[in-house]
Amino acid sequence: MKNLNQVHLNGLRAVEAVARLGSLQAAADELGVSVGAVSQQVIKTEQQLGRTLFERTSRGMVPIETAGGVLSRLVDGFRLLSGAVALAQKTDDSLLTISVAPVFAARWLVHRIAAFSALYPHIGLRIDANDRLTDASQTDVDLRIRVGRGHWPGFKSELILEQRIAPVCTPVMAASLKQPADILDLPKIIDSRAMFTWDVWLSAVGLAGAEIKARHSFSEASLCLDAAIAGQGVMLAWQTLASHQLQHGQLVAPFGPAVKTGFGHYFVVPENAKRSEKVEKFKRWLKHELDGDMERLAKAAPVFAS
Repeated sequence: MKNLNQVHLNGLRAVEAVARLGSLQAAADELGVSVGAVSQQVIKTEQQLGRTLFERTSRGMVPIETAGGVLSRLVDGFRLLSGAVALAQKTDDSLLTISVAPVFAARWLVHRIAAFSALYPHIGLRIDANDRLTDASQTDVDLRIRVGRGHWPGFKSELILEQRIAPVCTPVMAASLKQPADILDLPKIIDSRAMFTWDVWLSAVGLAGAEIKARHSFSEASLCLDAAIAGQGVMLAWQTLASHQLQHGQLVAPFGPAVKTGFGHYFVVPENAKRSEKVEKFKRWLKHELDGDMERLAKAAPVFAS
């Protein structure tokens, strides 16, 4: 391995990140440095190796065909290094690391963690709130909870709950509504990052293509919910997002049906993940909690009843 002394490790890491992520910006974000720093590292590494690895185009840095073998081995090598570091850091088997989409963590999971701790006091939880599905070799994450269609390369998934949506607003705002079409006259709160549009629900009530009057647009569903609670308009909400507010009367769902979006909440683990008792305990607990919460939601907001 003496040939590694001829090339700086940081440079190889920059090359690998660009090759894997597909852009200088994405590599810079992951490495925590500037785009210029990544570009310079790549150039220096190419000089040290004595060969060109990327073609500079209007679309960015594109791997040249003859560099495919080099780059794929770098990706594999750093994946193994990442796994080794994660394994070395994972010293406490009583710690359970869950990666959860931020809105699910903030609006549903965080309020119930105490119940899990009371049932399993010997298991500590570390909640990583993000919605990115990082490489399957990232072994410091025991379990991921994601919203999608259930298909992620390198992972296997288990459906927890099918996502269903319905309009929600304050009781005061709902008092003037007589039929679904009346919702068209209300200002809409739009989640700009949602995986569905208003037409999913409007089509189900015979209003496909109807004009939507948007008042506010947010890039975070949790902010949309806060805006709805504040009486700023009506939004399309799903079960785990608005369950607490619907059960406590802050919001109401004036009209059904609650429509399936084609997406769902899933447990997600790497394809080669070994069975873990602490993971299984968490999964059983979460399913039980979710089933109970959905029963209470159905009583408070019948449009969400199965």
